[in-house]
Amino acid sequence: MTPRMSIKKTEPRIYEGMGAADKQIKSFGLDAKLVDLIKIRASQINGCGYCINMHTLEARKAGETEQRLYALCAWWETPFFTEEEQAVLKLTEAVTHISHGGVPNDVYDHALKMLGEQKLAQVIFVIVAINGWNRIAISTHMVAEKEWVI
Repeated sequence: MTPRMSIKKTEPRIYEGMGAADKQIKSFGLDAKLVDLIKIRASQINGCGYCINMHTLEARKAGETEQRLYALCAWWETPFFTEEEQAVLKLTEAVTHISHGGVPNDVYDHALKMLGEQKLAQVIFVIVAINGWNRIAISTHMVAEKEWVI
């Protein structure tokens, strides 16, 4: 795959805006591994190899296990994720597939019950931000690094 353009070079203000979103996410105090699971799962759904590569590396640095990373694409078929993580992953899938009928009430209500209103709002923002990054990376053909350095 050949990169189409570097938005970061062409229009750095876009990266500044997205970077501000990332900075805000860090300020929430959400568990880093949960944030990484959201980013990886949305990126898997969207087919963003650049972001999958980046966020699996970050997840490992945060202490995420190989087993959970490998199973994330079929999380509902494993016992590896907590009830809260399952609610977040289900919400991540619904928001990422928002054009398929929105976010079902049962998915939203369960996430609200598990997270509370403030944390739910924060999680929704993480999902929205990674979907934005995925669309930037995919539309411009950002290329993942070939070598992993952990």
